[in-house]
Amino acid sequence: MNSETSRQIARGIAGALLLAAIWELSARGLKLPAYVLPSVSSILSGMVSDAGNLFAAAQFTAAEALAGYAVGCLIGMAAAVLITMIPAARAVVLPLATAINSVPVVAYSPLVLLWFGMGMASKIVMVAIAVSFTIFLSTIAGLDRVDRRSVDLIRSFGASRLAVLWRLRLPTALPLIIAGMRVSTVRSVLVAIVTEMLGAYGGLGWVIYQAVLQIDFVKVWAAIIVASAISLAFFGAISFIERRYVFWK
Repeated sequence: MNSETSRQIARGIAGALLLAAIWELSARGLKLPAYVLPSVSSILSGMVSDAGNLFAAAQFTAAEALAGYAVGCLIGMAAAVLITMIPAARAVVLPLATAINSVPVVAYSPLVLLWFGMGMASKIVMVAIAVSFTIFLSTIAGLDRVDRRSVDLIRSFGASRLAVLWRLRLPTALPLIIAGMRVSTVRSVLVAIVTEMLGAYGGLGWVIYQAVLQIDFVKVWAAIIVASAISLAFFGAISFIERRYVFWK
């Protein structure tokens, strides 16, 4: 870990502590009721007392988000490579993908829950739908940014279309692909939680829904903070991969 990364982490921690202090003082000083804004100390106390349930729910949501994220990345990249290798397919694939994603992802939830049930499968499908379009667009943008003269040059040495893709297009596109992957991390967790709130047997979304029914707003905030931690960890992991392996960016 270099000094710049250490400074960024230190600034992030300092900012989080400052926000927590302002939050705590505001909630206690203004004597805000829990349904408006509970204090940070009460939320942390609730997280400790309910740590087992929150941890189990976090594992459930993280597994759904990761599985859906992986499937969505594969679908998005495969579709982008397809229309790059077969340009005639662009006229079919691009409008179809745009039409599917012109509707908010949540609108598909009732159908997906009906088709795939209340378990993890429906959440994985929803996350995959949400992630695939973002990866699809970023991959297309990256593959299309290759200089035509570079393509002509490598083909003059006898490179096949597959070799051009592997040796030239993908390395050029990788910075944009990884940027799309980084943006999709937060979206994957968000979609998993929203879908859990509409129907699930577990997960942080289910915990939030049940806590609202029980008027337990401290637990709602505890689940939200855990979900935020998952998103930050996921985002940080992809950012680390970007810095480590996309070194030419």
